[in-house]
Amino acid sequence: MSLDRAITAYLDHLGVERGLSRNTLASYRRDLQRYAGELAEAGVTEIGEVRPAHVTGHLARLRESGLASSSAARAISAVRGLHRFAVRERLAAQDVTADVRPPTPPKRLPKALDVDHVTRLLAVPDTHSPLGLRDRALLEFLYGTGARISEAVGADIDDLELDSLDESAAVLRGKGGRSRVVPVGGYARTAVQAYLVRARPLLAEAGRGTPAIFLNARGGRLSRQSAWTVLHRCATAAGLPVDGPYAVSPHTLRHSYATHLLDGGADVRVVQELLGHASVTTTQVYTLVTVERLREVYATSHPRAR
Repeated sequence: MSLDRAITAYLDHLGVERGLSRNTLASYRRDLQRYAGELAEAGVTEIGEVRPAHVTGHLARLRESGLASSSAARAISAVRGLHRFAVRERLAAQDVTADVRPPTPPKRLPKALDVDHVTRLLAVPDTHSPLGLRDRALLEFLYGTGARISEAVGADIDDLELDSLDESAAVLRGKGGRSRVVPVGGYARTAVQAYLVRARPLLAEAGRGTPAIFLNARGGRLSRQSAWTVLHRCATAAGLPVDGPYAVSPHTLRHSYATHLLDGGADVRVVQELLGHASVTTTQVYTLVTVERLREVYATSHPRAR
């Protein structure tokens, strides 16, 4: 079968059998048309004529083109998928991409706010209204415990222990059904207690008795999307970016929590436990953030840094 017909069959398979979106299919089509064009220049027009050297050459040209790692990885994924499909459909005898691996995307540093920006964000909610008290408690809880938004909105009243500051804690249920107990700091404890006493009973009147800590205006459990809306609205009011590469996202307060702990001298394994990471290597990406900050301080402070 010709390469063009094989590509068309593969894209049809992705659209019908796999249900890929129109945008994803368009990206795959562009990637595969570029691939087919290069092969045609080498005199290869049949799917069964492609050899591993053709694929590795294509990968090398992608790297040389300056294409972003994520885009190059997607292009190679499209090529690998095409050849696996060809073997499965008996259009080719072997998978010539079996030993080809996509380029490893560079580690992206988590986006963390500095302490002043966090303080400005947390000060936005109007604590004279029930929803304002809830929003302040939610933001303080996210930053004070390092909870994911899904963990915060999934927490119940019975998951809290706020009797004394020294023993204040919350049970968070994370990925894979793993639970962990994290301390609740003074600011978060005060904000959550104020919400529980002055606001939650009023919000609960409209509902059906859910055990959730954070309620919506109808008395039901606050959804993840609604919690994200609260964060987005407060970030906008605080003058923080909500679009672009440095936009405040649902994970921003969690990233800030981890970064500020490490900046303050916390051991990475302690932060691992607090974040609920199964592996310390997941947490170690935050150490890259603190190293960057150390470099910035050094560059601006040391007389012989430049």
